[in-house]
Amino acid sequence: MQGSFTPYEGISRLLETTGLEVVDQGNGNYSLQPARTSHADDAVLPSVTVSGKAPGSTTEGTGSYTTWSTSSSTRLNLTPQETPQAVTVLTRQRLDDQKLDTLVDVLDATPGIIVQKTMIGESQDGTDIYARGSRLRNYQIDGVPTSLDMTPLLANTVAYDRIEVVRGATGIMNGLGTPAATINLIRKRPTATPQKSVTFQAGNWDRHGGGLDISNPLNENGTARMRLAANYTQEGAWVKNFDQKNIAFYGITEFDLSDRSLLTIGINHLEQKTDASILGRPLFFTNGQRIKLSPSDDGTPSWGYYDHKSSNLFASLEHRFGSNWIGKVEYSQSRHDFDSLTMGLTQTIDAATGSGMEVWPYRANGQNRQDNLDAYISGVFSMFGRDHELIGGVTLSRRLSTIKNFDQDLASWPTDFNIYDWTSIAPSPVFSQTDQGRFRERNYSPYLNARFQLGDSTSMLLGSRTVHWQLDESTSTRKENVFVPYVGLVHSLNDTWSVYGSYTKIFQPQDGVVFLYGRPGATPDPEQGEGYEVGAKASLYGGQLTASLALFQMDVANLSFWNRDARVYEVSGQTQTRGIELELNGKLADGWQIGAGYAYAKSKDENGQRALTRLPLHSLKLFTTYRLAGAWNKLTIGGGTSWQSAIHSGEDLDYRQGGVALVNLMARYEIDKNLSIAFHANNVLDKQYFSTVAGNYGTFGAPRNFMASIKYNF
Repeated sequence: MQGSFTPYEGISRLLETTGLEVVDQGNGNYSLQPARTSHADDAVLPSVTVSGKAPGSTTEGTGSYTTWSTSSSTRLNLTPQETPQAVTVLTRQRLDDQKLDTLVDVLDATPGIIVQKTMIGESQDGTDIYARGSRLRNYQIDGVPTSLDMTPLLANTVAYDRIEVVRGATGIMNGLGTPAATINLIRKRPTATPQKSVTFQAGNWDRHGGGLDISNPLNENGTARMRLAANYTQEGAWVKNFDQKNIAFYGITEFDLSDRSLLTIGINHLEQKTDASILGRPLFFTNGQRIKLSPSDDGTPSWGYYDHKSSNLFASLEHRFGSNWIGKVEYSQSRHDFDSLTMGLTQTIDAATGSGMEVWPYRANGQNRQDNLDAYISGVFSMFGRDHELIGGVTLSRRLSTIKNFDQDLASWPTDFNIYDWTSIAPSPVFSQTDQGRFRERNYSPYLNARFQLGDSTSMLLGSRTVHWQLDESTSTRKENVFVPYVGLVHSLNDTWSVYGSYTKIFQPQDGVVFLYGRPGATPDPEQGEGYEVGAKASLYGGQLTASLALFQMDVANLSFWNRDARVYEVSGQTQTRGIELELNGKLADGWQIGAGYAYAKSKDENGQRALTRLPLHSLKLFTTYRLAGAWNKLTIGGGTSWQSAIHSGEDLDYRQGGVALVNLMARYEIDKNLSIAFHANNVLDKQYFSTVAGNYGTFGAPRNFMASIKYNF
C-alpha cells in the first residue's frame, strides 16, 4: 500500500480480493470473517444474528459514513441494497464529525427530514418534524417502539452507536405511527477490550460542558462487560434570560451466561432544565404591515421554564438455538416527568404603537410511564431447494399518563402588552391546580415477516402485523383493531446495483387528550397512511460507498398539524404526497467521507391544491470530511450545507421566505494517538432566517455559532 490510512481502512484495502472482511472490535483490536457477497454468489445464507447486531452493523471505530447491515425496515438483518425502502444510517463517525449531540441535531442533518422549531429550548412540544408530507411520530430504541410522549427527542447521542432512519410507512416495525419515517436508535455495547475517553467543550453564548465514555471487561475471561457514558452541558443562547442544563447518563452490562445465552441490563437517564425558552413572534400588525424584529427579540420573561426528567430501564435475554435460529426477549420501563410554565402571544398588534398584544401563560405538569415487553424468534429455513429467513414476535405496551390541570388567577394579569418591551414588564403569573386527568393506553401487536429467495438474484419480503389498541380516559374507552401488511421485492442486477419496490400501511390513533387538541372529549379519526415506493441502490467499493434513488407516493387521511394561533392540533382531510430522494453515503477516496442527500416532496389536498406550504418542496443536505495525507495526516477538515427552498405560512397575511442555505465547517487535529482537538462552526455566513413560519407566527433559527472541544483517550 501507499498513502495514509486508518487501521480499519488499511486492513480493508489489503483484504479487497481475499473474500474476507475486517470487523473492528474496539481499542485497536480487529477480527476477520467471510465477506458478504451478492445473491448470485451466495451458497447459503450467513448464520442468523439478533436484529441490529449483525456482523458489519456496528459503526463505532470503523471511520465510515455507512454500514454493511441494517434492520430498521423489516427487523431482518439486511444490507442497504437488500432493503426495499430508503434508509439513512448516521454512523458513530458521522455523529462525531458533525457534532450531532442530540436526536434533534441528527434529524436536522438527515436527508428528507424537515425539522421546524416553533419553540427553542423545548425539544418535545416545540419541535415539529416532518418527512414525506407527514408529521414524524415513530421512534424506536434497539427496534422496540417507544411513545412520543416518552420524549425520545431529548435523547443524547452519547448512548448510541448509530441512528437508522427509514423514510416512509413502516407498519411492520411499529404497527402504530405515521407514514413519515421511523427513527431507530441503536445503543452502544460494551467492548471486549478496555477503552476510556473524556471530552470537554466550550462555545459562544456561554456554552460549556464535558463527558466521559468508559468500557471495560468485569472479569479476566471477558464474559462480563460494562460500559458507562455520561454528558453534561450548560447552554446560553442569542437572547436574554435563556439558560439550559442537560444531563445524560447511560450504563449497560452484558453477561455471557453460556456460549449461547447473553443477558443485558442497562439504564438511560436524561434531564433537561430550561429557563426562558425562545418563542416565535407574530409576523404582521393588524393593518398587514410586517413587524420588524430580529433573532434577539425572540426572548421570553425569566419566570418561564420547561423541565424534563426521563429514565429508561431495560433488560434482555438472547439465546441461540443451533446455528440457524435465535430468540430474544426484552423488557423495558420508561418514565417521563415534566413541569413547565410557557406562554403564547396573540397577533392583534397595533402598527403605530406596538400595543394590543395579549400574553397567555400556560402551566403544564404531568407524568408518563411506559412498560414494554418485546419478544421474537428469527431463523433460516429451507423450502423448494433454497434458504429463506423468518422473524416472528410480539410487542406488548402499556402507557399510563397523569396530567394536572391548572387555572390562572387573572385578577391582576394585564390584558394589553407592547410587543417591543413585554418581556421585561410581564409579571409572574399565579396558577392553582383544579383537577387532574388519567389516561391508560394499551397495545398488543404480534407480527410475522419473511424473506423468500425467489432466485439467485431476487428476494421477496412478505410481512404483517396486527394491532390491538385501547385508550381508557376518565369517561370513555376507545378501541382499534388494525391489520398492517408489508410487501417488498428486491432484484440484484449485478454485484453493484439492485432495484426494488415496496408497499406498506401504517395507522395512528389520535387520542384527543386535552393538552394535544385543546377540546375535552375530542376524538378525531385515526391518521392512516399507505406508502408506495420504487427505487435503485448501489454498493460501491466493496460496500464502502452506498447510493440510492427512491420514488414514492404517500396517501394520508386525517393528517394532524399544529395550529399556532389556537395552540391546538387540528386534523385535515385527505392528502397525497409524491416525491423523489437521492442519497450518497460513505467513502469517496482514501480519507474522504461524504453524506449527502436531496429530497423533493409535494403534498396536495383532496381538491388538488398544494398542502403544507410551511414545508419546503426541495431540500439538500451535505456533509463531508477529508483527512489530509502525508505530513498533514493528523488534520481532518470538513464542512457542509443545509439548503431548503421557499416556504410560506399559507394564511391571509401570507409570509413567504425564500430559499435558505446554511454553511457549517469543522476541523480536527490529532496531537498524538490519545489527544485531539476539534472546532465546529455553524451558520458561518450568519444567515437570518425563520426555522418555521405557521399562520401569523415565525421563529428565528440560530445565528452564527461555534464550539471548540478536546478529547483524551486513555
